[in-house]
Amino acid sequence: MPNSEAVMIVMIEDDPGHAALIQKNLRRAGISNEIKHIENGREAADYLLGTGEFAGNRPQAPMLILLDLNLPEMDGFEILQKIKGDEITKLIPVIILTTTDNPREVERCYALGCNVYVTKPVEYDAFAESIRKLGLLLAVVKVPGEIR
Repeated sequence: MPNSEAVMIVMIEDDPGHAALIQKNLRRAGISNEIKHIENGREAADYLLGTGEFAGNRPQAPMLILLDLNLPEMDGFEILQKIKGDEITKLIPVIILTTTDNPREVERCYALGCNVYVTKPVEYDAFAESIRKLGLLLAVVKVPGEIR
């Protein structure tokens, strides 16, 4: 990512093992950006929208979101809908990164405004390779400027 040090990756993933594997393989792909890991759907929405415990304190750095769909308290569909429905966050690129490969759910995510949909393979080596390839994509992605 151009000016990659300034672009924060917000990883919304409730499985600590998946989160560690994602981070490890993004690093292997040369991604050195700050990665903020959030495990809970409600906390993620509050963080991104400046509500709840983060009231009045929205993140200011340009960002990209890696979003799982199966999350506690608020699922990824609802988070995606809130992000894309908000005037300030609607341009943040959102990559769905989930084990769900149901065509209806893929279509629903794109209809809600996701930018990329990636299915996490179940097998460890395939999962690691998939994330490494995602890292190569992220290395060339441009994101909108600073959030205001």
